[in-house]
Amino acid sequence: MPQIPSSNIAFTPTIKAIQQRKGSRHGYAQMEARGGWQTTITSELATFIDTVRSFYLATANAEGQPYIQHRGGPPGFLQVLGESTLAIVDFKGNRQFITQGNLEENAKAFIFLMDYESRRRIKIWGTARMVEDDTALIGRLMPEGYTARPEQVLLFEIEAWDANCPQHIPQRFEAEDVARALAARDARIAELEARLAEATKKG
Repeated sequence: MPQIPSSNIAFTPTIKAIQQRKGSRHGYAQMEARGGWQTTITSELATFIDTVRSFYLATANAEGQPYIQHRGGPPGFLQVLGESTLAIVDFKGNRQFITQGNLEENAKAFIFLMDYESRRRIKIWGTARMVEDDTALIGRLMPEGYTARPEQVLLFEIEAWDANCPQHIPQRFEAEDVARALAARDARIAELEARLAEATKKG
């Protein structure tokens, strides 16, 4: 019995028909023949995840109404718990609980990771659930020194993931990284100016 391609999680028969009509199905069929998308976390993906400061989480309710929520924190707040499991502490926010309600009706979820500096994007399909009242798990996952108030934990089980090309991604940098680079530049300029002034005095 042939193995079902992991990309089928996104490529429905209707989508494949559109790909066929628009001329891209052959290329994706070749990708599927080579094994399809990744279904577990590689070392490269884990390294990338460790640098993530924000991501978007998509869910939908039982009627199919979609919802996208931004999640952010210090580097490392999105953590790898196993070969196919991601987790974050769900910090207290506006307390609408739309994501949690959607997941209780429909466990399917999607994570979109964007790295503007390196112009990379990762798409992750899977299922998710909220874990309430687990103080030990919260303590394990809570970023050290971060002042946000923990509410619960989000566990995300990966079914497939794919990396996109950098086309059309604008290059942007984190403000604190830019500030650090400018401070280093200014310190170097000050050092060179001091050395020049000292050399001028001696001359």
